[in-house]
Amino acid sequence: MKNMIIQGGNRLSGEITIGGAKNSTVALIPAAILADTPVQFDTVPDILDVHNLMIILESMNVSSNFKHGVLNIDPTQIVESELPSKAIKSLRASYYFMGSLLGRFHRATLTFPGGDNIGPRPIDQHIKAFKALGAQVDEDHGTIHIEAPNGLHGARIFLDMVSVGATINSILAAVKAKGTTVIENAAKEPEIIDLATFLNNMGAKIRGVGTDVIRIEGVDTLRSTNTHTIIPDRIEAGTYLSLAAAIGDGVTLHNIIPEHLESFTSKMIEMGVELQIGEDSIFVPHSTELQAINIKTLPFPGFATDLQQPITPLLSRASGVSVIVDTIYPQRTKHVKELQNMGMNISAEGGLIMVERTREMHGARVSAGEIRAGASLMIAGLMAQGETVITKADNILRGYDRIVWKLNRLNANVRIEDESGVEVIE
Repeated sequence: MKNMIIQGGNRLSGEITIGGAKNSTVALIPAAILADTPVQFDTVPDILDVHNLMIILESMNVSSNFKHGVLNIDPTQIVESELPSKAIKSLRASYYFMGSLLGRFHRATLTFPGGDNIGPRPIDQHIKAFKALGAQVDEDHGTIHIEAPNGLHGARIFLDMVSVGATINSILAAVKAKGTTVIENAAKEPEIIDLATFLNNMGAKIRGVGTDVIRIEGVDTLRSTNTHTIIPDRIEAGTYLSLAAAIGDGVTLHNIIPEHLESFTSKMIEMGVELQIGEDSIFVPHSTELQAINIKTLPFPGFATDLQQPITPLLSRASGVSVIVDTIYPQRTKHVKELQNMGMNISAEGGLIMVERTREMHGARVSAGEIRAGASLMIAGLMAQGETVITKADNILRGYDRIVWKLNRLNANVRIEDESGVEVIE
């Protein structure tokens, strides 16, 4: 694991460009193996999750190359093989290979996926969908075996809870199934729309994405004829918006879809941040008097659970007590103790996170328990006086495109070191 070293206290200013959405990318790469031709993605974020997914592709004889934000994948020589458990366990989104392998070969065997530990995230809804489509599912000591010996057929799938992962896996499995599949109580996230756009451009017949009912007419082949440009990362954008409001003297973010951020930007405006929102950019001016707010995370278009941690350091600048309720992952509180170690007035009790105004924070040695917890510590480290060392910084690098380069462009002082203290150049 690497360490992120931050010399805090610098005021930040300038311009950065937001990368492609991580949560789209980690679904699109598994989806690529459903194609009957090579595929190409543009504006791919340079993050560890992408490189781990490429390792998984290689294990199936799927060639890929990634350079300057462009990822080429050729699944035409794909073979069934045992997937590398280390790469599978490094990111939870590897479970999308369950749906795509089932759609391609009518069977899949995976070790249970890993990723961030942010509380219970069962895959029972995924399994329910696979069974509805005609698959048999067995688990044996942490390995999941899925097989549809008679092929996959269209079905009605009602998700007992709104789940992005289960919605995506249902789409991946159903897109080549015989007949019509209807997914009810589907998630509406923009990343699901992005996935469906990619598949439809190859000849899939998916309707209703962005609503709670998705209809899929199975097709026999999927052929790519053009490059798919991945949508901007709304979570990366929200992280930089929080950072810019907390310690910025004027920061402009480019490559933004403002509609994807309305639940977040509305809360910033409620705090008193005078955002200037353009068609595809947002300018964050120097912010002075800020007011406490209440936040409740909800499925899209509500306030994203992935942004409750990145906004926390900004809340510490507001007058009064801000309260966060995470209805998606109530146990997502790994950042609280670490921020307390930096001097922030923050506490978690009874499912609530409470943040009071903090006059000054100090650098400390803290640990990034998961991606977004790491992002909150990174922002706090930039705000704090002195040096902050964030251990397990790989978790930050998993989710943020060229993070050190972008931060230092804004006048931050950040570097990555390996365990022996040698600087790592991104």
